[in-house]
Order: sequence, then C-alpha cells, then structure tokens
Amino acid sequence: MRPITMEEVELRRQEILDTIKDPTASHEQKVTYLARHAENFMTVLDEPAELDELMRCEQEVRCICNLFEGDAPYRPRYITPDYPKFLRQGSRFLQLDPPKDLFEVFNSLMILYHNVPSITNYPVFIGDLDQLLEPYCEGLDDETIKKALRLFLIQVDRTILDSFCHANIGPRASRVGLLLMQVESELENAVPNLTMRVAEDTPDDFLLAGIDCALHSAKPSFANDAMFRAELGDRYCIASCYNGLIKGGGSYTLCRLLLSGIAKRAANIADFKEKQLPFVMDVMARYMDARIKFLVEESGWFENSFLAKEGLVDRKNFTAMFGLVGLAECVNLLMEKEGKNCRFGHSEEADRLGVEIMDLIDAFNKAHVNPYCEVTDGHFLLHAQVGIDSDHGTSPGTRIPIGEEPDELIDHLKNISLFHKYFPSGTGDIFPVDLTVHRNPHYILDIIRGAMKMDIRYLSFYSSDSDVIRVTGYLVKRSEMEKLDSGENVRQNTTGLGLGAAKNCKILDRRVR
Repeated sequence: MRPITMEEVELRRQEILDTIKDPTASHEQKVTYLARHAENFMTVLDEPAELDELMRCEQEVRCICNLFEGDAPYRPRYITPDYPKFLRQGSRFLQLDPPKDLFEVFNSLMILYHNVPSITNYPVFIGDLDQLLEPYCEGLDDETIKKALRLFLIQVDRTILDSFCHANIGPRASRVGLLLMQVESELENAVPNLTMRVAEDTPDDFLLAGIDCALHSAKPSFANDAMFRAELGDRYCIASCYNGLIKGGGSYTLCRLLLSGIAKRAANIADFKEKQLPFVMDVMARYMDARIKFLVEESGWFENSFLAKEGLVDRKNFTAMFGLVGLAECVNLLMEKEGKNCRFGHSEEADRLGVEIMDLIDAFNKAHVNPYCEVTDGHFLLHAQVGIDSDHGTSPGTRIPIGEEPDELIDHLKNISLFHKYFPSGTGDIFPVDLTVHRNPHYILDIIRGAMKMDIRYLSFYSSDSDVIRVTGYLVKRSEMEKLDSGENVRQNTTGLGLGAAKNCKILDRRVR
C-alpha cells in the first residue's frame, strides 16, 4: 500500500473546499464529488512500484490514467443487470413483486435504476428497452404507449444525471422500438444514450427510423451486431459510451494507456515497440489486477449487494477493460522521431505503424491472465476509450484527430476499418452530417450498411444543427453547455465534460459530411 503524503492530504482538503464552494454544481453533484474525494484519502491497493512515474506525474508525460476510479474501489466500474430476470422475479430487497402491466414495469425499473451503482453512481445500462417492454404492450394503443414512454424517458433524463446511462434496441424491428424512437425524436433529451444493434436482416424501415431519430436527437448510434455477437455471445449489451459487456455482469475497472505519452518516452519506433510500450502495458495490467483483487476479495461488494444475492449480476460475468487513447498522436510523434512526414489517416506507412502498435497491444492483452475475468477467458477486453475533457491534443481511441479528417468519406472509413476489429469492449466514430441529409436519409443508411460489411463496429451521426450532440461516446446539449459556461447550474454531470471537450478537444469542429 502506498502511504499518502501530507502534500496529498492538503490537496484533497482544498479539493473538498473547492467542491463545497462550486457555484455551478448542484447538491447531488457535490455529494458525488465529495464521495470521490473521500475515497481518494484511502491507499489500500497493492500497486506496482513503477505506477507513480507513469500515472501520478505531469499531464504532458503521463502514460496511464485510471479515469477517476479512486484509490479504494468499493463497487465495479460498470454494472449491467439482468433486467428480464428482475421483471420475472421482482426483488425481495426492494420489496417489489413481478410487474403485471406496462405501468408497473416502469415503476419497478425506475426503482431498480436508483439502486444500481457505477463509477458515476448512476446505472450505465438500463436494458434492451424494446425487448423488455414489448410483452407488456399487448392490447394498448400507440398513443397510450407513447405517453407512458414519454413520461418514463423524461423521468430517466431528470433523475439519472449523466448521459453514460445507456439503453439498447434492435436488431429485430419492434413496435415498441419504433414508438420509442418517435418519442426520443420529439423529446431531444441527452439521457439516456441509445444504441440500435444492426444485423444483416434488420429491416431498412426500422434502420431509417433510427436515422431519423439520430438526426433529431444524436441517437441512436448503430452497432455491428454480428461483430459483437461473434466476440461476446448472445448476452452482450452496449453500456456507458459504447462499451460491449455481458448482461448480468459488467466491468470491474477501466484504465487506459496514454499512447502519446508513451511515445514521448521513446527514442524511436524500435525503442517504443521493444521497451517503452511493453513496460507501460505491464505496469497498467498489474495495477488493474490489484484493483480487481481488492474489489473481489476485500471490498465485500459481491457478497453483500442485493444485485448479486438475487442473481441480477454474477461475478463470473464481469471482465475488465484495457483502454487506450491517442494512437494518432502516438504514430505522428514516432514518425517525426524517424524524420518522416507521415500523418495518421493520410499515409499508408503511418496507418501501418498504427496497426503494428495495435497488434502488440492485442498480443500483450491475450497473454495476460486475470483469474477473475472468467467470462472473457481470463483476459481483459481492449477498449478504445472516448477521451476526457482534459485530454489536450490527444484523440480518443484510434480516431483521426478532429480537423484532420480525410476529404473523402470512403478514405475515412478505410482507416476506421483497420482498427475496429481490436475492440470487443467498444470503439466508435462520429460523423456530424449536413442538415440537408434530412431530405435523404438513405445516404446514411448506405453508409451504415457498407461500413458494417467492412467490419466497422460502431457509428454515430448527428445533424449539424442539432441541440443534442455527441461529444465522444456520450451526449450533451449545446444549450446546456452555454448555461454552464455562463455560470448557471445544470442537471447533468456530463455537461461539464462536454464543455471541457468543446474548449480543449475541438469537438465542435468536426468535419461535417
């Protein structure tokens, strides 16, 4: 265990005071932030000795990031309950009988959501809503269902205060799925996030309804069902940003490699491949092992949570996510160190180096074994992390930097197709589209169908004039960012992340297609 220094204690005290005085944070946001400060007073993990030089150092040379998980994990980062089982059996702990109609379903779900934790303290997966709700809609007319959906979705938006909350629909067309997208188009709320799982036999009219909804509300995104199903099985879901996980489980932890920081340590490409990257990967893997060991063996969460006791989650369905950001900047910097003017996304040589780096990371991950990741054969899952607001000059995952997107969309898609195959636990790319696309939604339909034939995993679209926009893997409203920027309170924590990303990461400057 690493001893906490007096300097760190004083820093934590100042952070607590700053949180208490923050004029832009709501009461509930302050409670969440204060709990995080308290957790960081603890040093309970058996951390690798080399971690400090890679994670607790200046931002410019940092190589590992734990994404604010804290120093004393007391719940898994992401939890994906078995909602069908909950509806079938009810909950002894919550004193809920199995619901008998649509209105009881919504009541039971909202109560359960309030009791499902995560790294954000809100649920990151709220179910395959079309499949969950469809059996309870028999005999109800469309307007009654839409009214119930509207009230439910408004309540989700107003009580789950960040857009890492995620629902799924598809790949089969359904009445509830269509009505849900109609309501989302009208509401234009940032929460919940929504993914449509797209299979080869997903009907075009269902997909077009999703496209219409996306052009109004920046959701749903579109997931390659065949890829996820082949890697994770039929029990997969999309949670949080675009994370592929197993229902009835989740992810213990998500840490990420800052590839651009690792490239700064390297003298050249050979040094990066042979020394620096293996060193940092080993330290991060051992750090993740320590987090998981404490969570499973000492925290007591899996023994004491009603979610585990009632079979809504099973520890053996949990894995962990080995994340990364900044492949583009890493490649560009290494090319510069070799005296080459090759840019990621614009050069075959640069893209080839990106593939070589991903092959090294993939091989390392497949060789590393953690005993508590049984559901993924003892291995972590690679994850192209979406980035955070403080990532100055570092692109999410394997994305081409904003402002450097190729002129031709097909060239952009060809680059994407090189990298999506590595990330069963999530990667994605975002395309703002000109508002004239409203008149030709088949343009986006053709992109989605073609991209999935190229083994592209996950795509998101939003209209260039939409108030709701996709930041990286989550949604915010431009209007809410403007309020926060002027010093007003806003409901959702992710609005602050979006504002930071707009100022630091140029997310409003993406090429419009």
